[in-house]
Amino acid sequence: MIQPPPRYRVAIEIGAAILGSPRFSSALSTATIAVALCAFALRQTLGDAGLLAILSSLLVLVAGSLAAQWGNIGWRALVPISLMVFTLWTWVSLFWSQYKLESFAAATSLLVFTVLGIYIALVRDTIQIVRAFGDVMRFVLVLSIGLEILTGLIFDTSLKALSIAGNLGTTDPIQGIFGARNQLGIIAVIALITFATELRTRSVERGLSIGSLVLGSVVLLLSQSPLAFGTALVILAASGALYALRRVPSGRRRYWQFVLIGFVASAAVISWLSRVAIVAWFDASGDLAYRLKVWRQLWDLGEVHRLEGWGWIGPWDAELAPFTAFGNFGGRVPDSAHNAYLDVWFQLGLVGFLIFLGLLGLAFMRSWLLASRRRSIVFAWPALVLLALIVSAFAESSLLIEFGWLTFVVCCVKAARELSWRNALDTKPQSAI
Repeated sequence: MIQPPPRYRVAIEIGAAILGSPRFSSALSTATIAVALCAFALRQTLGDAGLLAILSSLLVLVAGSLAAQWGNIGWRALVPISLMVFTLWTWVSLFWSQYKLESFAAATSLLVFTVLGIYIALVRDTIQIVRAFGDVMRFVLVLSIGLEILTGLIFDTSLKALSIAGNLGTTDPIQGIFGARNQLGIIAVIALITFATELRTRSVERGLSIGSLVLGSVVLLLSQSPLAFGTALVILAASGALYALRRVPSGRRRYWQFVLIGFVASAAVISWLSRVAIVAWFDASGDLAYRLKVWRQLWDLGEVHRLEGWGWIGPWDAELAPFTAFGNFGGRVPDSAHNAYLDVWFQLGLVGFLIFLGLLGLAFMRSWLLASRRRSIVFAWPALVLLALIVSAFAESSLLIEFGWLTFVVCCVKAARELSWRNALDTKPQSAI
């Protein structure tokens, strides 16, 4: 084997030391989360080409960092099989897709964010991941509020480049840098989970944690998102259930888990029977009527390719068939099914839908068991964040793209590396947190 000259060998060793250092992994993980979270704003300001250039650069750095740390990671328990199967099925759908070029681009985007999420889960401990999410979310929430103050109170105008309507001085909801109130509200809920975890683990100063919680609460209220409010209530209930389960003796915890499942099933049935009153209470009748129109049209078209779906596309393209059939509902052109489960069924068929349900179910079950068994409170973060994504997916499809998918992959891989059956094959020591 030909050896490189000594001067090049030294440069390679220095580069490997930098790429494999914890500080570089920390900075790269934080930057990746920031790009995923600000993807909408970056696309609006830099265009698709600019966002693609940033993601390509991140991929190159991630590949180098992984190569430098190759020997320190237990690769036999690398990725949940269900995640690999779902990602593969999005690529298989290219064979029958009616829009092959767009499907290729969407499948590539999903794969990119999958790889980035896997990297974060592999090279950072859970508490480090929480800190990275917390730092990024503090920044984007402050930026969102700052821009809303500038447009709504100081200049009394709108910022069309970021779809900010400047509603802070009115009774209308704000959008922040995410383009829609539901997106801002969901981000605020995940941010509150993150800030509360930081407070409980004392990973940042108490004053900063409390200030962050106040910031997240204010943003959540100003978003006026019924979906985010409902998700927040579910998270509060789940947090109380976790608090109680963690104090049950381990020998009886399994029985109380079944009691909790029965309670959740009963609550779901009651919520369904009381759906009209719940929608009225959240003042979401307009949003629901719009979504019902989209879902009815989607159901009719989905029956054409019930088993395999129309082909993966991620966010909808209104200029492509069959999405042209959705037209203009109440002045709004749908860019998704506004339901991740129906979106997966429509794009990937019944096969993809069942794979997706299995992926979500396994990820949440593993994370919930970890949260109820492990002593450190930091294990509650993946479970509660996954629950927030799963609940919000009933009215938005953001789980399937960019920040939503990256966050899901991080939580999914982190839980799988702790509870996967393949851990028995892995000789590498697993991280404590």
